[in-house]
Amino acid sequence: MKFIFWKPAVLAKLTKSYDRILVLPLWRNMVLARAVWSSWELQIQYFTHMGSQPIKVLSQPSVRKAISLSCKDEGVHWGIQNGLHLSRSTIVCFKHNDMASLKSTLEKVTVEKKQAKEIRRYIVIEALYQNSGQIAPLDEIIRLKEKYRFRLLMDESNSFGVLGHSGRGLTEYHGVPKEDSALEAQGSLITSIEAVSGYVFSASLPPYLASAAISAFDVLGENSNPITKLKENVELVWAGLSSLQGLKIVSNPHSPIVFLKLKNFMGSLKSDLQLLEDIADQLLKEHNVFAVVSTRSTLDKCPLPVGIRLFISAGHSESDLEKVCESLKTVVPSLLNNHR
Repeated sequence: MKFIFWKPAVLAKLTKSYDRILVLPLWRNMVLARAVWSSWELQIQYFTHMGSQPIKVLSQPSVRKAISLSCKDEGVHWGIQNGLHLSRSTIVCFKHNDMASLKSTLEKVTVEKKQAKEIRRYIVIEALYQNSGQIAPLDEIIRLKEKYRFRLLMDESNSFGVLGHSGRGLTEYHGVPKEDSALEAQGSLITSIEAVSGYVFSASLPPYLASAAISAFDVLGENSNPITKLKENVELVWAGLSSLQGLKIVSNPHSPIVFLKLKNFMGSLKSDLQLLEDIADQLLKEHNVFAVVSTRSTLDKCPLPVGIRLFISAGHSESDLEKVCESLKTVVPSLLNNHR
């Protein structure tokens, strides 16, 4: 499907529900194009932002009034944490990607809070978690949200254009029809569509960048090769790091965010971070390999273990990934011996 349009009326013809469409300035058609491409035909929602994090969504006055209780995964990234804090809602947490913990938390909240049934309640998750590389079990979450009558707010910043056979995100990955899931999906186009990088809530996106982003949807819609290549690259990295000493992969096998954590605790968080930073520094200086250490600020309340993140893309060649794996196998054992 081609998305070459600049008038809201043209966009409206692509959908079935004229009365559910929020008509926006022309440069925001790109966001609605993403919604149509993702088959969100029953309701297209846009939270009036183009920023890099859901902090802007959750802190908007219209949303602050709506959200009264938010049940969030403890592993959500700092942008969501801060957005929920600014929303002034009551916040409760459940263990990271743990459906038994989510169920017990929803039960407890429903029973203990007398007004729980009278206020708006949200389950807040990431489709693909930035802090762990794990993928949310959407089918189970939808079953629980329906049972306890919660709404679902899902950040698809890292999953859009990645998960599913054609890159349409978590619903396609799990085979969940969007019209059945009642999602309020929030995804940053800065993460998923590179053309909009650098534009935040206070700055409008130039038309030429909006056009470039729409073209990215065309590529994804007409050619599944990038998605296939990405999956092959992730498999290659998993195979190449299977015998790595000192670090182990704890992310989902289908996730392009490959998360490595230490097999053995070094004695303190400070010691762990120092070792991981030394690994990342040596990878960059001696092997020209860029790895990200998941450091935590004093404001970040995420309790998940720190580690090293590798961000795999379809643009990486087989030789690129082989170099990464071999570099890690060289650097990690050497530094582990020095820190003992």
